[in-house]
Amino acid sequence: MAAAQVAFVMLPKVETRGDVDQACAVIDEAVGQQGAWGPDHPMPVHVLIESPGAVSRVHDIAAHPRVQSLSFGLMDFVSAHGGAIPASAMGVQGQFEHPLVVRAKLEIASAAHAHGKVPSHCVVTEFKDAAALTQAATHANQRLGFTRMWSIHPDQVRPILAAFSPAQDDVAHAVRVIEAALAADWAPVSVDAQLHDRASYRYFWQLLERAHATGAALPESLQSFFTVSH
Repeated sequence: MAAAQVAFVMLPKVETRGDVDQACAVIDEAVGQQGAWGPDHPMPVHVLIESPGAVSRVHDIAAHPRVQSLSFGLMDFVSAHGGAIPASAMGVQGQFEHPLVVRAKLEIASAAHAHGKVPSHCVVTEFKDAAALTQAATHANQRLGFTRMWSIHPDQVRPILAAFSPAQDDVAHAVRVIEAALAADWAPVSVDAQLHDRASYRYFWQLLERAHATGAALPESLQSFFTVSH
């Protein structure tokens, strides 16, 4: 019954959508019917994109219905280029500067968002440098569109969470916009002399969802929308 306690399986070295199909067939055979998992509710998978070939097929991989998340394998990706990418591109600074690495990250994030999956940024190996980690996590989230990030040391967890959480001023502005939208029954409104309608409402609603998920306090007027009742 061990599979009943497993939330997902991570698949490394995925190259094609066919690799995902093959792995899922093996998983299904091993799991059978355990807990919530079975033919009608198969176990989801997360995939590691670690080669230029996988990057070229990442949209096809991301479209697989069993895939929940795409992660970037930085060191394997650099190594797969046979020396064409310098070792510095595996460092905390170089991985945000080398064009091939940045392009791969953007392709992964774009594919994940296009297919409703979670893009997860690679690790930062300099785990003793909190400032560098915070800068990397902020860049990954705000410039490259990643919504999760791997950690390799307990000291990295809180800086990553902080970097991926919406800023307090952004949360306050989102609250004002959504409260105004509610008062107008979701019709267009003006906030700080800027027009907002359903397109921007969706953005600010998602920002508040992230804020709530990362522990930010929301006003009572909105709290009920983000609290699951039991």
